[in-house]
Amino acid sequence: MQKIGIIGAMEIEVERLKADMTVRREITKARMVFCEGELSGMPVVVVRSGIGKVNAAVCAQILTDEFGADCIMNTGVAGSLDARIDIGDIVISKDVLHHDMDAVNFGYPLGQIPQMEVFSFEADAALASLAEEVCREVNPDIAVYHGRIASGDQFIADKAAKERIISCFGGSCTEMEGAAIAQTSYLNGIPFVILRAISDKADDSASMDYPAFEREAAQHCVRLVEGLLARLAKKQ
Repeated sequence: MQKIGIIGAMEIEVERLKADMTVRREITKARMVFCEGELSGMPVVVVRSGIGKVNAAVCAQILTDEFGADCIMNTGVAGSLDARIDIGDIVISKDVLHHDMDAVNFGYPLGQIPQMEVFSFEADAALASLAEEVCREVNPDIAVYHGRIASGDQFIADKAAKERIISCFGGSCTEMEGAAIAQTSYLNGIPFVILRAISDKADDSASMDYPAFEREAAQHCVRLVEGLLARLAKKQ
């Protein structure tokens, strides 16, 4: 890995990373500020993409085309889909899919992108495994899970919507960017991993819990990203 792109949808998810890194240059493209430099001994580009799948996909493609990123990490918060996974815990992607893709009238399974040969996008297994190991070291007070992440352009905040996603896809958590980043990485043939700290339960309490816990949850991901980069630097 020669250069790692690190995407967070919101400033709260990347502000600490940018403060801790050595920034060599800043470039603005598509209204996104790309901070290029070093973090925990690794060459990185850290950027806030903005919320939603289109912003995330545009951001990931710019990282690939303009900065030569050969690996992408997506850090941020998510809503839990699994009763075992509590607020503050970390989910590391096994695979990622679009829960709001619906072409069933054309004979495709719910979630399947028409004319694509894969249903979900597999994260890099070695990178995900290393992230899980590092998370147990740097966040010893929380639990870490390795599972499916379901993405859609919706903030899931009612029980019925949550149960629909679980029924159709299973999964560990739901959020709004990961599948777009995963798909862009897949199309470009580069490894990726999605890292999510749980900020809410994606149910009727989500609108209250999310603002109360988002900052604390985001910091768990920050520690994981910096620890993971440090471990990768040792392997270089």
